[in-house]
This record gives sequence, structure tokens and C-alpha cells, in this order.
Amino acid sequence: MFEYTIEHEDGRARAGRFALPHGTVETPAFMPVGTQATVKTLSHRDLREMGAQIMLSNTYHLYLRPGHDIVEQLGGLHGFMNWERPILTDSGGFQVFSLAASNRITDEGVLFQSHIDGSRHMFTPERVMDVQHALGADIIMAFDECPPGQSSREAAAAAHERTLRWLKRCRDRFAEIQAEHGTGERQTLVPILQGSVYEDLRIDAARRTLETGDWNGIAIGGLSVGEPKPKMYAMLEALEPELPRALPRYLMGVGYPDDLVEAIRRGIDLFDCVAPTRNGRNGTAWVRDGGQVNTKAARFKLDERPLDTTCDCFTCCTYSRAYIRHLIAAGEQLGMRLVSLHNVRFLLRIGEDAREAIRDGRLESWADEWLRRWREQEQPG
Repeated sequence: MFEYTIEHEDGRARAGRFALPHGTVETPAFMPVGTQATVKTLSHRDLREMGAQIMLSNTYHLYLRPGHDIVEQLGGLHGFMNWERPILTDSGGFQVFSLAASNRITDEGVLFQSHIDGSRHMFTPERVMDVQHALGADIIMAFDECPPGQSSREAAAAAHERTLRWLKRCRDRFAEIQAEHGTGERQTLVPILQGSVYEDLRIDAARRTLETGDWNGIAIGGLSVGEPKPKMYAMLEALEPELPRALPRYLMGVGYPDDLVEAIRRGIDLFDCVAPTRNGRNGTAWVRDGGQVNTKAARFKLDERPLDTTCDCFTCCTYSRAYIRHLIAAGEQLGMRLVSLHNVRFLLRIGEDAREAIRDGRLESWADEWLRRWREQEQPG
């Protein structure tokens, strides 16, 4: 269990299989985000039919509502939301820094105020391990401090060091939980590398993290949080030689299509992001030839083409741009759902197409062509 098998490599890109208690995930792969045990506007049937292999849910949100104890009593997340495939829960670290009405960070943990009702709570590394154990995901994340993308070196270094200290406490509490409950075959703990856009901090994070335990995966946090994209790509290039070949690599919170393609060619295996559904609810669709499209645009008023002529999703196989434009302009929830469904499938297909290109030894040419078409201005139909 939790073994990662690399089946093909092409340059730094890898196609592999990650064996988890609730199924095997073929990588590269995008993980749709079910923040509160649901991917916004989409059903689990939608996700299964479009090929989603694994879903992400959020510790902070589920701790506050409905409560991890309730989820545990109802069979953990798998039973609670009737999702039989793998689940990953993030630690809530990003949310306690970005969503809480107020917070106070110390080495002990984070004292924060709920954005829902103003109640006060304390997240420590140990507490976060207990909550994620109750939620019952296949993969749980260590508690980390995620600094903003424009952080000073001093702030980034402080967050990096605190993340490493918290990791050891997460590791120790996780080991205690496994010994107490016999959950060694049900969950694995994955550490998170911080360091912002400072190459030496990133490398130090990788080396020291790998010294602290025998991990089944490794995550890169604190990117796509406001820094320029070239900086993100540079950090991935700096980290790639430091990361063990045998571990799956998860780039947290990254989900714009061109970023997935650029990261896959730099050796990343797993991704998550709320962008596909957030954009979908705003009427922004991603298309193969032309990048982002505002479906409210007047030019689609009589456009009988699908959103994306190359896409196999239910939306593109069923409805025209003209109809979707009407739904979005009218504020109809079906329009938001249809664009969200398409966007999620769009990212899942990037993983599928990248796997095929890696197997065929043409990843670089595929990526170059994919990015060229994405960045070209869409031509009127």
C-alpha cells in the first residue's frame, strides 16, 4: 500500500501509479477540490463519469462545519459523502492564515477565529493530525505555515523553520495514532516543503524534510500564492534534483491549465485547485485553442459550436456556446454547473494526455504544441 510505481519517464516528466487504500491513481493527475465534501455544483456521479480518480477535501472547513466528530461517526469522508475512490485532506494551514477573521501564530500552533461565527479555536500539529484521522482520508497533510508569495526572505525563512518543527510533531502524533488505532494501512502522512521563492530555502526544506521520516510522497506548498509564474517554475526546477525519484510529487493549489503543463514537464505528478469551479461559476471556460473564454461575450450569441470542439465532456457533447451564454447571462445555476463540469474535465484530460505523451516519448513536443495553441487568440467560428 502507498507504493508509487513509475511506469514511464520522458525527461523529467513521469507517468506512474500511486496505490492507495481506496484505489490506484494514475499520474500525472489533477485532484478536484471538494472543500466541504463536495465539488461545487458537481455530483459524485459527474466526477466518476469524467474520470476523476481522487478528490481533495479541507480540514479547516470540515472541522468547523459539520465537525470532524460527526464525519467520523458517519463513516469518515468516504462514507459521509459516498465517495468510494481515494481522498486527500489538506491540513487547513493555508485557510487558518487566509480565511480566519483573525489569527495568532506561535510555535505551539495557530489560535484563530472562525470566519463562520467568530468562535475561537486552536490548531496545533497534534490537533490537526487528530482531526484528519477522524476524517479518514487516504492521504493526510502535515500542518505547515504558508507565507504569502511576496514574503521577505526573513518571513519565508521563519515559516520554513516553523514548518519543519511542526512536521516532527505531526510525524510523532501520526505514529501514535497509527499505533493506537492500527491505521497503518489506511492513511499516510505527507510533508509539505515551504521556502517561498528562495532557492536555498527550498533545497534546505527538501533535504531536512527527507531526513525526518520515511515518507510515501512529498508536497510543494507556498507557490501560486502571488509570486510571478517564472518564479514558481524556477522553484520546481531547483527542487526536482532534490526529490527522490520514487516519491510522488504534489504541487499544492496549482490548477491553471498552462501551469499544469509546465509543472508536468518539470516532474510534478499531482495537482489540486479550486480554479476550475470558481471560474466556472463566473462563466469563464477554458478552451484548447484560445485559452480562457468569457462565455458572456456577445460574440457567442449565435455561436452553435461547443465550448471546446476538442472536448469530450457532457457539456461540450450536448450544448452550444449560444445556450451556455444565455444561461450565464441569465444567472441560471445550470450554466455555472455546465462550465464548471467542462473546466474540471479539461484539467483531467491534461493529465490523461500527458500520460500518453510520456509513454510515447513525446512529452516536450506535446507540451510545446499544447501551450502554443492555448496562448493563441481564438479565431471566430
